Amino acid sequence: MSMIWMQHDTPIGAMILAGDTAGLAGAWLVGQAHFDGIRPDWREDVHASLLRDTAAQLDEWFAGTRREFDLPLAPRGTPFQHAVWHEIARVGYGETRDYGSVAKALGKPSAARAVGAATGRNPLTIIVPCHRLVGRSGALTGYAGGLSRKQALLAFESQGRPISIAA
Repeated sequence: MSMIWMQHDTPIGAMILAGDTAGLAGAWLVGQAHFDGIRPDWREDVHASLLRDTAAQLDEWFAGTRREFDLPLAPRGTPFQHAVWHEIARVGYGETRDYGSVAKALGKPSAARAVGAATGRNPLTIIVPCHRLVGRSGALTGYAGGLSRKQALLAFESQGRPISIAA
């Protein structure tokens, strides 16, 4: 299947949205960890309804008028990564969970580090809300898009603060 893509500007930086006939495969921040960039065989298509719908829903989310996404998702990953991403998607707007609780929910209580690794490779930034996972003590730990973005996203969701990224 041929991947289509477009760039979309958001309050936390430009994102690359990509998908195919199966659904949205990625919504990455430009420059985030574990995203190698646009591949040569991808085709830019700013008119594709899937990508335009994704961009519109992201805009609504950043405007505070949307809390959940309604998109066909088709991320690429291992079965374990898919299980982790599915569990992360259950964390509600304005809530946080720690990596260990996700591991326990998956029936793998000693797999908190593996959950962290799978979370870092989540290709659907914000849509699968990996920013809502924190360390056991509540500390902000890794985020592929950078900790300042994670902090801003959590403040936006929990306190309604405007998105502001510390330099």
